[in-house]
Amino acid sequence: MLSLFRLLLLSVLVTEVSFATPQSSDLRLPKTSGHFFVLHRFNDKKHKSTSITNSNLIKHFKYLQKNNYHMATMDEIITKMKNKKAIPHNWVHFCIDDSYKSFYQNGLPLFKKYKIPFTLYVYVEATQRHYKDFMTWDQIREAMKYGSIGVHSFGHKHMTKMTPEAMKVDTQKAIKLLKKELGFKPKTYAYPYGEYDKTLFDVIKSFNFDLILNQNQGAFSSKSPLDDLDRIALTGDVNIKTKLRIKYLPAQWLNVDVNRKTKVLKSISVKLDPSIKSVECYITGDKWHRLKPKNGKITKIFNVKLKRTRSRIIIKTADNAWTSHIIIL
Repeated sequence: MLSLFRLLLLSVLVTEVSFATPQSSDLRLPKTSGHFFVLHRFNDKKHKSTSITNSNLIKHFKYLQKNNYHMATMDEIITKMKNKKAIPHNWVHFCIDDSYKSFYQNGLPLFKKYKIPFTLYVYVEATQRHYKDFMTWDQIREAMKYGSIGVHSFGHKHMTKMTPEAMKVDTQKAIKLLKKELGFKPKTYAYPYGEYDKTLFDVIKSFNFDLILNQNQGAFSSKSPLDDLDRIALTGDVNIKTKLRIKYLPAQWLNVDVNRKTKVLKSISVKLDPSIKSVECYITGDKWHRLKPKNGKITKIFNVKLKRTRSRIIIKTADNAWTSHIIIL
């Protein structure tokens, strides 16, 4: 018969309580939220799942301009966020991940034409080693005239699988080359594939970027953690009006209990504004669940099999305020 100690040890080996994302103690719903939109490829018929057509991009730009959205620069957002000033509801910023050549060829001319600022997150190794599908240093320097530059790692690996030292070396290499080629250290960082865990989060935070961005579905506000900002992906024929309705939901993710051996999400515990009486919760590959917080707290046993190595838990209110949490297996 197993001793109590051995039973406890076995439990620790197969069950992991996912780390709590950085969060504010102020759970009151903000009055306004802004939006980061992330794009990858542009008018790329070979990679439609990660590409946006020129016609859809123009449609988005025209809608935003017609409806008086402010195309905020990254510096404007950094200033507001660091000073804890309210983010106006009409603030939008576009992030371009991976520095594909299709952005330079097809996307950049449209951003220039419509005078839309952006941040280009550079996959440094691809440029340094002249990978065919990616921008050159000269093309990145040209893009800098119209937007800002962010770090998207050196090697664009699944970094949660790396050792802490390898994570650190990758980031150091990226920053060193960006400084050499562009003359400065970028102010912001976006995780490759949007994937991160506590170890990677701590490593990237140690580099003192002004903002760190994920790719969890959601908006941002002055209450958002500076080192864990949500971005909404725009690919395919997306209705941007629907995405703009999403608001930021402050939350404390107290516990996310995952059995890594069986790949089962066992339970979650999340704290919200006590005024919220009902929410919907979605787990990647599963269905929406209706949950009722008690005194601002959700405690739910799921025992749901996770179907992907990268899964997200999304919680949203009837008023379309969202919070989410990523699980990497």
